[in-house]
Amino acid sequence: MANVAVIGSQWGDEGKGKIVDWLSERADVVVRFQGGHNAGHTLVIGNKTYKLSLLPSGVVRGKLSVIGNGVVVDPWALLKEIEILRGQGVAVTPDVLAVAENAALILPLHSKLDLLREEARGAGKIGTTGRGIGPAYEDKAARRAIRLCDLLDPDALDGKVQNLLQHHNALLRGLGAEEVNAAELLAQLRGVAPKVAPFVKTVWQLLDAARKRSDRILFEGAQGSMLDVDHGTYPFVTSSNTVAGQAATGSGIGVGAVGYVLGITKAYTTRVGSGPFPSELHDQIGQTLGERGHEFGTVTGRKRRCGWFDAALVRQSAKVGGINGIALTKLDVLDGFEELKICIGYDINGQHFDYLPSAAHLQAAAKPVYETVEGWSESTRGARSWAQLPATAIKYIRRIEELIEVPVALLSTSPERDDTILVTDPFTD
Repeated sequence: MANVAVIGSQWGDEGKGKIVDWLSERADVVVRFQGGHNAGHTLVIGNKTYKLSLLPSGVVRGKLSVIGNGVVVDPWALLKEIEILRGQGVAVTPDVLAVAENAALILPLHSKLDLLREEARGAGKIGTTGRGIGPAYEDKAARRAIRLCDLLDPDALDGKVQNLLQHHNALLRGLGAEEVNAAELLAQLRGVAPKVAPFVKTVWQLLDAARKRSDRILFEGAQGSMLDVDHGTYPFVTSSNTVAGQAATGSGIGVGAVGYVLGITKAYTTRVGSGPFPSELHDQIGQTLGERGHEFGTVTGRKRRCGWFDAALVRQSAKVGGINGIALTKLDVLDGFEELKICIGYDINGQHFDYLPSAAHLQAAAKPVYETVEGWSESTRGARSWAQLPATAIKYIRRIEELIEVPVALLSTSPERDDTILVTDPFTD
C-alpha cells in the first residue's frame, strides 16, 4: 500500500482539487507541504462547492489534515478560511487540523511589501498574487522569520519582531512607504496567538505515528511543477519547491515514505500571470478553450492564458518530479474540435529543443513545434469508462502517454468527482 503525492505537472490550475478530493475519501491523512494561501483548490461535493486556499482538502471530509512546515501560514487567513467552512457546515477542530509548529508566518507587512515591489517592477511584473508568499519565504531563508512556535513564546517574541523590522523598515523606507510599527505588529500577533494555538502540533511526530499505523497519507501539492523555484520558468515562478521531493522536506517525513507520485495534467495548457508560454493561443481557439474550461483563478479570479497541450513541458516535469502516472483532466473541453495540436518541442533561434531550457532568453524565444492529430465530435463529458469515449479521444490520450513517457492513471471527464475513469490505483500501485 503506497502513500500518494499529488503535484501539478504544468503551471498550476490543472484540476488538483477534484482529484485530491477523490483520493482523500480513501486516505486517512491529507498533508499540504508547500505554498501558502495563494493556492486555490475547488471541491464539488454533492450540491456544495468548497473553495480552499490554505487548508488541506481532507478537512471537508473530516480526515486528519496537516499543514506542514514547508507551508508559509497567514494565521488570519487560516482563521478566516476555517470560519467560512464553518458557515458551510464543516467544523474544523484541532482533532481534524494540525499545523506544524515550525511553519513560518506570513505577516501583514509581507503582503504590503509584495504589492509594492510588484508595482515597482512595472512591465517586468512576475504576476504574484500579492499575498506575501515570496517575502515570507525570503524571511525564512534569511533566518529572521516569525514561526508559529514563536507565538507560543511571548517573552521572546518582542526581540524577534524587532530583528525582523530592522530589515523590513529599512526596505520600506527605500520604497518610500510607511514603516511598520513594532508595537502594533506585536499586538496583532499576541491577539491571534491564542486562536491558532490549539492547532499547533509537532507534525513530524504525528506523521511518523500515522506511518506506524499504516495510515494512507495523501500529500497535496499546490501550484505546478513549472512554477517550481528551481525547476520552473524562473523568475516567473512561485517561491517554493512544487515538485514531489518537497513532500518529504515540507512535512518532516522520510523521503521513502512519499510513495506514488501522481501528476495532475490538463488535456490542454493554461497559465496565470506573466512568463513564457510557448503553446499559448491568442486566437479564437484559445478563447474557446478559456470559455469552455471556465479558466479563471480560484483565488485571484484572474483570467488564465490558454494553449495547446505541451507534451515536451509535461515530459520534463515528469522526469524532474518523478511522476509515476498522470491524472488527465478536462478532456471534455476538447470535444468538437476537428483537429488538435500537441507541442512536441521548440524551435529556439533555429535550433530544435525537446525540452524547455532554463535560460530566460531562450524560454522567451521558444516557438512551439506541433504535431497535428484528429479531434472528435462526440461528447466525452461525464464518461466513466473507456467504452464511453470516442476512439479518436482514446487515440489522443495514448499519443500523450507516448510523448510524455508516463501512463494515464486517472481520467477526469467533468468537475463531478464520480466522472472519473480509474486505470491505476495510486494507493495500491
